[in-house]
Amino acid sequence: MLAFLSPPLFSLPLAFMGQTFDWGDMVIVGLLVLLEGVLSIDNALVLGLLAKRLPPHQRRRALSYGLIGAFVFRVLAIATASFLLRWTFVKLLGGGYLIFIAVKHLFFESQEEDDEKIVLDASGHPVFVDVETGGGLTAAQEDIEIKERVPVGSSLVTGEEAAPAPAAGGRSRGPTKRRRPPSFWGTVAVIELTDVAFAVDSILAAMALAGSRQEKLWVVIAGGILGVVLMRYAAAVFVKLLDRFPRFEESAYLLVIVIGLKLVADWGLNSDWSKQLPGFESQRHQAVERYEGWLDTSWPLTAGGMKRPHAAPAHPGDDTHPAGGLHHVPHLLDFHDLRRPECLAFWSLMAVCFGIGFLPKRQHAGAA
Repeated sequence: MLAFLSPPLFSLPLAFMGQTFDWGDMVIVGLLVLLEGVLSIDNALVLGLLAKRLPPHQRRRALSYGLIGAFVFRVLAIATASFLLRWTFVKLLGGGYLIFIAVKHLFFESQEEDDEKIVLDASGHPVFVDVETGGGLTAAQEDIEIKERVPVGSSLVTGEEAAPAPAAGGRSRGPTKRRRPPSFWGTVAVIELTDVAFAVDSILAAMALAGSRQEKLWVVIAGGILGVVLMRYAAAVFVKLLDRFPRFEESAYLLVIVIGLKLVADWGLNSDWSKQLPGFESQRHQAVERYEGWLDTSWPLTAGGMKRPHAAPAHPGDDTHPAGGLHHVPHLLDFHDLRRPECLAFWSLMAVCFGIGFLPKRQHAGAA
C-alpha cells in the first residue's frame, strides 16, 4: 500500500477531531451511499418537480438552498442521534421504524401498479414518464406525485384557487379553478421539509451501521453527504443501476430490515436493564460471562483470549456506580469485531441481501 494511503497518515485529520479510521469504514461509507441513492432516487426527482413550479431563473437557487439545508440538517441530526441512540427506548424506536418502512414497501407499496416510471431524458437527466404513453407527466399527475411523497406543505406548490373566468362582454360565467403560482420561499420550505423527511431513515440506518460510536461520526456524515451530492448531481448513475439490476431496490430494503434488526438486538441484549428488570439484567450478565468463556475456549477465531467489546456507560448522565467509580454495561453482542460470530453473521446476511440485487427480475406469467 502506498505510504500516503496508509491509515496512520490518512487518519491524522480525523484523529485531531477525536475520530478514528479503519479501512473497513470505507465499506460502510460505500454502503451508505448506495442505500441513499437507491432508496431516494424517486424522492430526489420529486424535489425536481417542486422546483419546476418556479420560474426558470429561480429553480437552481431553490435546489441549492435545499442542498445546503440538507447538509446542515444531516450534521445536526447525526450529532443528536449519536446522543439519543445511547438511550434504550430510542434504539427500539429507531430499529422498529426501519423495519416498518422496509416491510411496508416490500409487502404493500411494491405490490401496487405504478402509473409512472423513471427514465433518462435526451440530456441524460432522470425524469418521470407515464407508463402507458411514455410521455412526460401531466400537471395533474405531477400534483399526485408531489402529494404522495411530500410529507407536509404540498399545497404550497400544488394549490389551486377559485377565480372568475370572464365571458363575452366582460361578465363572469362563475368560479373556475386556476393554479396559484407558488412563492419562492414557500417552495424552498417544502423542499427543506421533504429533505428532512427523506433523511430520517438514512440517518438511522447509518447510525445503526456505525454503532452510534462517537469516534465514527465521520463515517455517518461522509456517507450521508456523499449520498446527497450524488443524488443531486449524479442521479443518472442510480437510474442506470436500477434499470440494469431492477432487484436492487428490493435488495436495499432487505438491507434496511437487517440493519433495523441489528438495532433492535443491540437494544435488547446490550442495554442496561438493572433499573427496569433487575432479574433479567442478572441473567444477561451471566449470559455474557458464559458466552465470552465459550469464545475464549471454543471459538477458533478468538481462542486463547481476546479484547472484550466496548462497554458503554449505563445511561447518559448516570454513569456512576453506587459503590463509586464508573458503571459499565457488559455487551453480549459486538457487531464491530469480525472475529466474533455475531459480527460475521450480520455481515454475511448483509452480503446475501446485497447479492439479491444482482438476480434477474422474475418474469410474470404471460409476459412477452
